[in-house]
Amino acid sequence: MRDYVTVCRGCCCGTVKKHPDYDHEEQVRRLTALAAASGDRLRVRTADCLDACEHSNVVVVKPRGHKPVWLGFVLQDATMDDLERWLTEGGPMPATLELNRIEPPAQRA
Repeated sequence: MRDYVTVCRGCCCGTVKKHPDYDHEEQVRRLTALAAASGDRLRVRTADCLDACEHSNVVVVKPRGHKPVWLGFVLQDATMDDLERWLTEGGPMPATLELNRIEPPAQRA
């Protein structure tokens, strides 16, 4: 069984236009390198749009045996460090990432 990470790269997430000071390509490179180092335990993919543009950059983590965790505003190296640590070590989501947790679009009223 694998963990999955989906990185939004649609109209708002992953664009220099909306977040000119963030290296969107480096974000995907970091996650891809982490997946390569994990053997077959982690898979990273990109999505054109996850319909949560108001929270860009959006990353969805689907840990083995758990519901997906939607994270928004993943625009800081410290947030990526916490995400990488979680994906590497497993276990519960770090409390620091709770600040980035968002509701999936289908669950919003």
